[in-house]
Amino acid sequence: MTDLDTPLELPQLLELRVRQIRMEATGIHSFELRATDHGLLPPFTAGAHIDVHLAGGLVRQYSLCNDPAETHRYVIGVLKDPQGRGGSLRVHETLKVGDTVKVSRPRNQFELQPAQTSALLIAGGIGITPLKSMAHSLLQAGTPFELHYCARSSDVAAFTEELEAFNQRAPGSARWHFDNGVAGAGLDLAALLAVQPAGTHLYFCGPPGFMKACARAAEHWQPGTVHSEHFQAPERAEPLAAASGATVRLAQSGRELVLPDGGNLLDLLSQHGVHVPTSCMSGLCGTCKTGYADGEVEHNDFILGDDEKQSCLTLCVSRVTSRSITLHL
Repeated sequence: MTDLDTPLELPQLLELRVRQIRMEATGIHSFELRATDHGLLPPFTAGAHIDVHLAGGLVRQYSLCNDPAETHRYVIGVLKDPQGRGGSLRVHETLKVGDTVKVSRPRNQFELQPAQTSALLIAGGIGITPLKSMAHSLLQAGTPFELHYCARSSDVAAFTEELEAFNQRAPGSARWHFDNGVAGAGLDLAALLAVQPAGTHLYFCGPPGFMKACARAAEHWQPGTVHSEHFQAPERAEPLAAASGATVRLAQSGRELVLPDGGNLLDLLSQHGVHVPTSCMSGLCGTCKTGYADGEVEHNDFILGDDEKQSCLTLCVSRVTSRSITLHL
């Protein structure tokens, strides 16, 4: 193998020990992870997630839901989903207290914004996990906020005790909305979001239908003040168009690869021995986020902001529209 064929190094993974598993609600367990040497962990900011590497090569992303001021542990909340892709079942059924597990360093595509004077957080189901971490940070910063938690019933609402503690420090900051499975019986999003208070930013996370409803109700909010994170890729109205052929330059090695018509960037790189970590394969997690220059891209992801799209792409779903592109690989 030549130097040019040497795969890129994987980002350094952390080996953590499962310190505690706690039932937070029906079907939802929290997993507390600590360093095996009891040392401090890399810091994270509210809204961050980690990649959890599971047996069989599965890699899944889970939001950190504890207070970012805690440097000795990471806590994730996992909903056991029999209809999912198998990751949550493996976490629930195989991880035990005392086990070690490899995880990535925290990454954040869902940051709290520094310019806000107040924040409105809306969670649907397991979407509470990143928003709970945000609530911790907002309390620490003294920033006023409201957290609205939408769920079917109290039985499936997680972290109830911690959310109630928010109300002891900031009365009325956490509120619950249970619809008992009846459409329209829960939170009235249109009424809640009808008027945008000056300086307020909106953050929401939850299942696909919930995400659509929040986005629709906030369409009139000022650009740049609405932020969201998807746990599942929204259904696309049309399938992604096939990529046109292009020359792909790799900046670090100077190599040039030919992307055929209909080709995928990740497949092309893999075929030529260039390893890029991947996970969701749907433009949600940012694992394969890569810098680029000298090219034009159709971005089909759900995480990059407009400013990031000028210099970054997600290799799993991005489509090259120019005749050539230079990747920062």
